Amino acid sequence: MNKRVVITGMGIYSCIGKTLDEVAESLYLGRSGVIFDPARKAAGFRSSLTGTVEKPNLKGVLDRRERICLSEEASYAYIATRQAMEQARLDSDYLENHEVGIMYGNDSSADAVVSSVDVIREKKDTTLVGSGAIFQSMTSTVTMNLSVIFKLKGINLTISAACASGSHTIGLASLLVRSGLQDIVVCGGAQEINMPAVGSFDGISAFSIREDEPARASRPFDRDRDGLVPSGGAATVIVESYESAVRRGAPILAEILGYGFSSNGDHISVPNVWGPVRSLEMAVKASGINLRDIEYVNAHATSTPVGDTNEAKALNQVFGSVNPWVASTKSMTGHEMWMAGASEVIYSVLMMQRGFIAPNINFEHPDEDSARLRIPTQTIQSGFDCFLSNSFGFGGTNSSLVVRKLNSKK
Repeated sequence: MNKRVVITGMGIYSCIGKTLDEVAESLYLGRSGVIFDPARKAAGFRSSLTGTVEKPNLKGVLDRRERICLSEEASYAYIATRQAMEQARLDSDYLENHEVGIMYGNDSSADAVVSSVDVIREKKDTTLVGSGAIFQSMTSTVTMNLSVIFKLKGINLTISAACASGSHTIGLASLLVRSGLQDIVVCGGAQEINMPAVGSFDGISAFSIREDEPARASRPFDRDRDGLVPSGGAATVIVESYESAVRRGAPILAEILGYGFSSNGDHISVPNVWGPVRSLEMAVKASGINLRDIEYVNAHATSTPVGDTNEAKALNQVFGSVNPWVASTKSMTGHEMWMAGASEVIYSVLMMQRGFIAPNINFEHPDEDSARLRIPTQTIQSGFDCFLSNSFGFGGTNSSLVVRKLNSKK
């Protein structure tokens, strides 16, 4: 089988908005969600910068047993998934009677682990940790909780692939749907926003210290970038076969054309050029379209000196004179880490639907490599029909997705 694969629902819980409309407005305005968190400075952090979202209050929404099993990131994912299911017209009756899968990106549940260990150390009694602690602490916390809450009966799998986790879930789900093994898969990525989750990153000086100007700290591709800004939340994308979507009367938001992946096989934390090039080229080849059809690239670019440089080199090598618009929405959101590969697909689809390209804010001085890219510093009032989204992670894991507006032709 070689089924067409489409997106029929999206949900978001992000530092730039808790609904699709709020997020689209922030993207259009170039509005940052980065803040200064004084608690981090008091705790000894080198950088107190972070994206931030409110913890959702699910009392009265979920029963007590469901709530106590949810980790922080799983609670974000619940909100995003509920939104996406509503848009995709997936109600409880349909979920009860059909095989719908879930593949979600998550690579840590640090706060839940630390909280449990703190109780054990202080009380010297493991029974005081609480019955929900184990389900919060496991890396698969999102998929195990959401599969139970929404009564999902298809594939149930967590993808743990560092900052490419969310992207890989969409890509792998598209392969399952294309092959006919699943009709619908709930995909996404979630990232907790707390100090235990990012303390070790801060310890290796990965974060920007431009603390006097939080909204200007995340500077992808800019010559004066000094590190990333951690962020998080959750993003959910409903991936479905075209036939299933038409049969259900679901809205078709976009079509997934190609998925590329690779491993750098090199340094554990320093990216190279050739790994991303292979991922990009594989995604374009799988899409079956001309390179010139890709009008916008949502870059991985996190605002790190080496990472942004090597991605710029990779993009220049693959696209050359084609020169599509290239921007990193991380300039506004910070780096949403395990969530980013999914959220950035949503950001790009929203822009494609609404006919604009969000600015790469804080891009003031290009360096030698970024000067060769077409990076917008202001909102571009121009529609596009096809985009590519990059996600790269520690350990050299790379994922690239090609997505376009639905075309009646295969």
